[in-house]
Amino acid sequence: MKRRIVAAAFGALNHGLFSVGVALMFFGLWSGMSTGFGTARGLWALVANGLLVLQFPIVHSFFLTTTGRRLLGRLAPADMARDLAPTLYTSLASFQLIIVFACWSPTHVTLVELPGVLRTISALAYLTAWGLLLKSMADAGLGLQTGLSGWWAVFRGRQVRYPGLPTKGLFRVCRQPIYLSFALVTWFGPAWTVDKLWVASVLTTYCIVGPLLKEARYARIFGRAFEEYREAVPYLIPWRSR
Repeated sequence: MKRRIVAAAFGALNHGLFSVGVALMFFGLWSGMSTGFGTARGLWALVANGLLVLQFPIVHSFFLTTTGRRLLGRLAPADMARDLAPTLYTSLASFQLIIVFACWSPTHVTLVELPGVLRTISALAYLTAWGLLLKSMADAGLGLQTGLSGWWAVFRGRQVRYPGLPTKGLFRVCRQPIYLSFALVTWFGPAWTVDKLWVASVLTTYCIVGPLLKEARYARIFGRAFEEYREAVPYLIPWRSR
């Protein structure tokens, strides 16, 4: 019973953080990063916002390392930490998104005023990018991507069942559709501001470089199967030859 209570508590926290993080990200990028509650101004706003957006890729990547995963495991009871790992990682990532979008100090400097038709097209592209992000997460295993698989396995008294190497759906056209969709989300939307350009530039750079750590881990886990997949499918840009 104790394990179930602990698992459910971690699950509730995880899905709460996930929902808030996604909502803040959706509306923050939609508005051109004008919904943040930060109060810094001028140079201090640039410094504060820079630290906010940089902490996401740095910390997110660190906790994919062996040392990072070990430290992350200390946030849960020792006998559950291994199976709760997907939940802990998703919770941390969601908390990082909350920090970025809730604490952002808007400068309200408009970069481009899109006319009516282009504004509509960009808004539709933004929604499409979110759809691609959801689809790619589902193709990779929605339980793992949302943190459900960790706490739910502990709740049922079982070990986490990790999905195999994702090669179906959007993973047929590029090896990193989640990162590609995430990057696209940052570039579209009805509002184009200096703040959004800064966020999009940093996070897109991360989406290009960050998956290299994941691919190194996949090479260790899946061996020859991943090597063959890597030879057959482009890294990030669909239909582009290696």
